[in-house]
Amino acid sequence: MKIIEVIADKGHEDTINGIAEQYAIADIWWGPELEGPHRNVRLLVGTDRRQKVMNALQSVLQSSDYYRIVIIPVESVLPQPDSDASEKDASTAAKPATISREELYSEVSRGATLDSNYLLLVVLSTIVATVGLIEDNVAVIVGAMVIAPLLGPNLALALGTALGDRALIRRSLATSLAGMGLALALSLGIGLLWPADPASGELMSRTEVGIASMVLALASGAAGVLSLTSGVKSTLVGVMVAVALLPPTATIGLMLGIGQWGYAANAAVLLSVNVVCVNLSANLVLMWRDVRPRTWAETREAHLSLFISMLIWVAAFLALAVFILYPAT
Repeated sequence: MKIIEVIADKGHEDTINGIAEQYAIADIWWGPELEGPHRNVRLLVGTDRRQKVMNALQSVLQSSDYYRIVIIPVESVLPQPDSDASEKDASTAAKPATISREELYSEVSRGATLDSNYLLLVVLSTIVATVGLIEDNVAVIVGAMVIAPLLGPNLALALGTALGDRALIRRSLATSLAGMGLALALSLGIGLLWPADPASGELMSRTEVGIASMVLALASGAAGVLSLTSGVKSTLVGVMVAVALLPPTATIGLMLGIGQWGYAANAAVLLSVNVVCVNLSANLVLMWRDVRPRTWAETREAHLSLFISMLIWVAAFLALAVFILYPAT
């Protein structure tokens, strides 16, 4: 459960009370009367109906000159509200709990921010990954995987596609390309100055790709987005390790640095598999979770965006599968 705090014109009091009554929200607290034109109210809302309440509040308040809706985390509620079990109807009980679109957007969109912190994380994780690959040290490589700066933009790209948010899509693509380009350039430079041994087990493992790699990336990407939409992010570290994007990128640079073009190409295939499968599985989970914009017009544009994206990712997935199953001789 979380608290939704609303600051709005006093004229919306009856409407907000009506929304609380419509969605059977028993816990609603109005703040004290203020001298100005606004008043605040707090509603304790469960996960199963938070999106509906948010949509209703935005529909009512969007014409106001000023309003704010703030979602406040709740660690615990005592005594436990009886409404948790009684409020759910049959259709709601059959659907898995999903955090609101706004919470998901706030969580995921941060990964698409191209700033000095992101670039520094890419530099540091690339250094850690390349050292681990050259020294054949799996513990060091796992450390680079957990940092995982390249995974965030791909999850943000999937969400932007599901919402038809062109600005988020552009930001995600720019951030992802900048991160991969920086990691590739840095690992290439390290490879030229500190030549890697191509016989390194960890290095060679990033040049081997098969159908199992595709299945792993699909399952892990789906698990990551599922954990985000559920509000349970404990599985994200496992996803970062399973579909790590930085070690294959670093492998490309290191192999190019020692002139191993074939191995570099194989690492590029693995990187492509991870990127394609993460985005494809993320889009599928967001479709299943029914993550979409609030208004009809925005939903229509989002459907077109999602349709085009799915065509691209499915085509890329099939092309990679054919390439892996029937390699050129």
